Parts: sequence; structure tokens; C-alpha cells
Amino acid sequence: MKKPSLLIVFLSVFIDLIGFGIVIPLLPLYIKDFGATGWMIGAISASFSLMQFVFAPAWGRLSDKIGRRPVLLISNAGAALAYAMFAYASTMTGSAALWVLLTSRIFAGIAGANLSVASAYIADISPPEKRSKSMGLIGMAFGLGFIVGPVLGALSTKHLGLSGPGWVAASLCAANFVLGYFILRESLKPSSEAAAKRAQLDEWSFFLRKPTVGFLIVSYFFATFCFAAFEITFGIFLVRELGYNVEAIGYFLAYCGVLAAIIQGGAIGKLVKRLGERKLIAISLFVTAGGLAMLPFATTLPAILIGLAIFATGSGINRPPTFGLLSILTPSTEQGAALGVAQSAGSLARIIAPPFATLLLDRHPQTPYLVCAVISAVVGVIAWKKLCCKPSA
Repeated sequence: MKKPSLLIVFLSVFIDLIGFGIVIPLLPLYIKDFGATGWMIGAISASFSLMQFVFAPAWGRLSDKIGRRPVLLISNAGAALAYAMFAYASTMTGSAALWVLLTSRIFAGIAGANLSVASAYIADISPPEKRSKSMGLIGMAFGLGFIVGPVLGALSTKHLGLSGPGWVAASLCAANFVLGYFILRESLKPSSEAAAKRAQLDEWSFFLRKPTVGFLIVSYFFATFCFAAFEITFGIFLVRELGYNVEAIGYFLAYCGVLAAIIQGGAIGKLVKRLGERKLIAISLFVTAGGLAMLPFATTLPAILIGLAIFATGSGINRPPTFGLLSILTPSTEQGAALGVAQSAGSLARIIAPPFATLLLDRHPQTPYLVCAVISAVVGVIAWKKLCCKPSA
């Protein structure tokens, strides 16, 4: 394993997610201040994930053809430009600001190839037995970025005004581009086997037709769906049902992020070595279900912290072995495309989960957690049968 390159990829994802974490908590406030109503609120909120859903497989496929390095550099440069547009939009008012804001999120989603291509990069430079452990670094960077990002966003707003967070995020992504340009090496080795040419929809059908690979993509969709449902409803649940304030929400989510980062950065390698990717994926879904089932009945601080710890452990464990096993079961000329489709499935889950979960929350505050607990448990049972009992590709 090339440790310097692995460190650069970690920093690339970490810095990109810091920028994401800076902007996302402020986005609803900006939308409200600019007077958005109806479809525009939904369009701006969903545009990033929608573009990720559409373009992630294409970026992954492109990285299989031209290499990981140029695609990561394009992603970093595109993110810097998108955040600069976000900063510019914050200096405007009314409908013009909303349209620039929407354009910035669309462009950020189109350019956002970091997670899937970074995962493919790690697969290129890691031996199969260490691949899931290395994939944990992506999740660790993801969690740490969401912890550091909101803090930087709040500080930059305080000292630099409304446009501050956008410019800070753009500057970080620009620095990320410069760092990658001078230090990041290409990871994709020349191969006599050329990457297959397929249309966008054919990418999905090609991988979904493979028994194990297809199931891993589907299971990752449901794991992300359950997490996104929790993410969109938990703050509302804390305020409405338990009387916590907005500041407390940030602390609880940071607590989840720290736990997930610790697990993905340290414990995941030992767990994979002891249990293997297949069992660990199924177990992660069972643990996630247990945390989700506990949370709506947790009315005291210790109970909330225990429920969040169980949930964060399950959700934190899931991604590294899923992407690790996907990369093991996929030839090098297909890894970018396969991981891009998986990332696209996660983006689709993030589009569908928020309206689904908030609709259930309006009917009864416990329902979204219990429904998602059942979904996670059922997928866990299927995972145990399909992955542990039938180890076919």
C-alpha cells in the first residue's frame, strides 16, 4: 500500500466533506432568507443528491478509462467553483439568489465524484485483505468532515458574513486541488483488458444482474435510506418530543460522527479480520436496526446516548466492508463504475428518504424509526442468507 497516496486521498475526501459540512447546515436558512417557497425549496435541497445519482456512475466509468487522478482533480476544481457560486449567491437577494444557489448545488452534484472515485483509488492501491480496512478511511474522513465543517461554517459566518462559509469552502477545495495536482499519483495500472463501453442505464442493469454485487448495491441503498431517514427527522424529534434546542442537535450529531469516525478509522480492520466482510455487512444492519428501534423510546439523556451509540456503530460499520467486498468482486477495469453505481444508489436513497420519513413523522413521531428498523433487520436477514450462505459473485 502506498501510504503517502492513501493519506492524500484521505485528505482529499476530508477537505471536500469539510466544505460540504460548512454549507449544508446553512442551506435551509439561506433558502428561507431568500424567500423560497414550494417546489424551489425541494429543488434546491434535492438537486445535489439528484445530480450525484445521475453522474456518479459516469465519473466512475471515466476513472476506469482515463485514471483516478484526473477525475479526482476535476472533482476538486468543480467543487471549488460550485462553492464560489454559493458564496456569490449569498450576496444577492430574491429570486436571482435562489437561481444561483440552485445552479451552485447542481454543479456541485455533477462535479462531486470524490467518494466513489476515491474508493476506487483505495481499491487500486490496497491488497484485497486490507481493502475494507482502507475503505474505513473514507468513512472516517466523511465523519470528521461533518464534525469540523459546521464549526467552520458558524465561525466564518460570524467573522466574514453570509458569504464567508462559501468562500472558506471554495478556498479549501482549491487548496485540495493544488495538493492533489502536485502530490497525488495515478493509482490505476495499465491493463490489457479495456473497460467495457456501456450506456448509463446499462451500467445499473449490468451490475444489478450479478447476484452478490447486485445485492451489495441494493443493501447499500437501504442502509443509506435508513441513515438519511434518521438524519432528516432526528432533530425535529428532539425538539418536538423531548424539548431539546437546536444547539443540542448539533452536539448529538457530532457525537454520532465521532463514534462513526473512531469505528471506521480504527476498529473496522480488526472486525473484518475476525468476521469477514460478508458477516460484518449483515451484522451492521442488525445493529443499525437495534439502534433505530431504541431511539424513539429513549426519553432520558443516557438512553438517547446509548441508542445513538448503537445506531452510529451499525451505520458506521456498514460502508467499508460493502465497498471493500464490491471492489474485491469487481475487476480493476470495472471498479470505478461499480463503486459509482453503489454511490449513485446511496444518492437515490438520500432523495427518497426525506419526504418518506417526514411524512411518517407527521403521522406519529415513532413511526419512521420503527419502519426503518424493520427495513434494516429484513435486509440484514437477507444479507446473512445471500452473503454468508451463498458466496457467489
